[in-house]
Amino acid sequence: MGDGLANGAGQGHFSARMTVQRISGRIVDVLNRTEFPGTIEVAAGIIRRIVRDARVRGPHLLMPGLVDAHIHIESSMLPPVEFARHAVVHGTVATVSDPHEIANVLGAAGVRYMIADGRRSPFKFNFGVPSCVPATTFETAGAALDARAVAKLLALPDVKFLAEVMNFPGVLNGDPALLAMIAAAKRAGKPVDGHAPGLRGQLAERYAAAGITTDHECFTLAEAKDKLAAGMQILIREGSAARNFAALAPLLKTDPMNCMFCCDDLHPDLLMVRHLDEHVRRALALGANRFDVLACASANPVRHYGLAVGLLREGDPADFIEVDSWRNFRVRRTWIAGRLVARQGRSLLPRQRARVVNQFRARPRRAEDFAVRAGSGKLNIIDALNGQLITRALRLRAKVVDGCAVADPGRDLLKIAVVNRYAPRAPVAVGFIRGFGLRDGALASSVAHDSHNIVAVGADDASIAAAVNLVIAHHGGISAVGPGRRAVLPLPIAGLMSDKDGRTVARRYTALDALAKQLGSRLDAPFMTLSFMALLVIPDLKLSDRGLFSGTNWAFQPLMDNCVG
Repeated sequence: MGDGLANGAGQGHFSARMTVQRISGRIVDVLNRTEFPGTIEVAAGIIRRIVRDARVRGPHLLMPGLVDAHIHIESSMLPPVEFARHAVVHGTVATVSDPHEIANVLGAAGVRYMIADGRRSPFKFNFGVPSCVPATTFETAGAALDARAVAKLLALPDVKFLAEVMNFPGVLNGDPALLAMIAAAKRAGKPVDGHAPGLRGQLAERYAAAGITTDHECFTLAEAKDKLAAGMQILIREGSAARNFAALAPLLKTDPMNCMFCCDDLHPDLLMVRHLDEHVRRALALGANRFDVLACASANPVRHYGLAVGLLREGDPADFIEVDSWRNFRVRRTWIAGRLVARQGRSLLPRQRARVVNQFRARPRRAEDFAVRAGSGKLNIIDALNGQLITRALRLRAKVVDGCAVADPGRDLLKIAVVNRYAPRAPVAVGFIRGFGLRDGALASSVAHDSHNIVAVGADDASIAAAVNLVIAHHGGISAVGPGRRAVLPLPIAGLMSDKDGRTVARRYTALDALAKQLGSRLDAPFMTLSFMALLVIPDLKLSDRGLFSGTNWAFQPLMDNCVG
């Protein structure tokens, strides 16, 4: 930064009659690792000048806006234009967004929907092309994107990267279609995102060598260090279900220039109160260097993905924020391209209704559809873990009533089911799960990564059927039922997002979350955790619409076996 106009993107576009905004404060230069009192001059959405001025007083800081390096907008249950209204309040000016969820429902049309909706906001959405639609061949999705379709989408100027390559066994085994997608991204000069939970050592090296540049799935520090050694950037994730910040925070002191911050999945209740600003607060509270922390939240993703997002330099787009102090890190104001979009905790972006698109063919189910005939041997059981996407595998004896294996809430042994939303006559897949803690009732959701069939967990078959049928009646949503109580949040946009305003969605989601906990759930985010119980690519046991699946063995598992022990 200097006192004069730099040789940046904004030169040649200013005139004497052009309106110039002047914003003063302590200016944080993240690239040169300094801060100083001064004034930012903005014209036509570009930073015209940055003037050092010792006369400027006050504690307020001016710094680059925050960038979420990996997020699925759909998980906020809001379309892009409504997500942006609330994200800017927390100082977020841009996201690196994978439209993987809607692509599994609607294919390329879903990707284009997200791009088009995002264009209605000044917020800087940077969408990728999903690389795994469907995520595996062991589930039923609503669409498929082959290598040719992916290459076509990569050619769009709005598409910035090849999104998370979650089929890491396919990469390691040389799957031709997957390698063709990676090659197309390389030809287009666009980075490739990774997704390889638990991959270590030489396997991580081989995965990175294929062209994978990032990973957001590390859940131990040792794993992250292996991937850093392999040349990958590590995205430190803290969302609604997966919370890895504490485990990976030491990297902020050892490898900050190779790290970024992300939420991955953030439900609407949390979006109303925090986003990346919370990552920054936590990192600063741990004693990490302020410039390193800010780089993880802004400069690192901008440079890695080549984003058209300003970093508070002369000639840059005027994308910056005003923060009260390093100590509190409360965002006071947010500007995008010189436009003030949030002030004092209130969004200044207008409410816009989103177009509804969907694919939903499921028909109502009966309690009998969820019955499981008892066999010999023990049950193979999913063990859900609070704050994690991974699960463990357990083996326990079933409770048998009238020849059927039933849920046993006293042992926290519940039924889990996946109902195909695309083929109405498909059989229901049923398994057993521990960790949800429901004493009564059931929960259901059409947000079920990655194919977004209907996933449900419950204490009895009748409650599971009732919760599933609430979701079906609204062509998508999340629901909870209990003794004398039932509630649903409709999600008519692809069965993933609401067309209502964000605060209404957050309020209804919060009520459902509270009901789930009244029914006995001990999980911090029961619906977010439920949505990942059908995600086969994260080990160990998960349930698809076709049956129980082991991500470790990469194969279906029997619901019951004859093993002893």
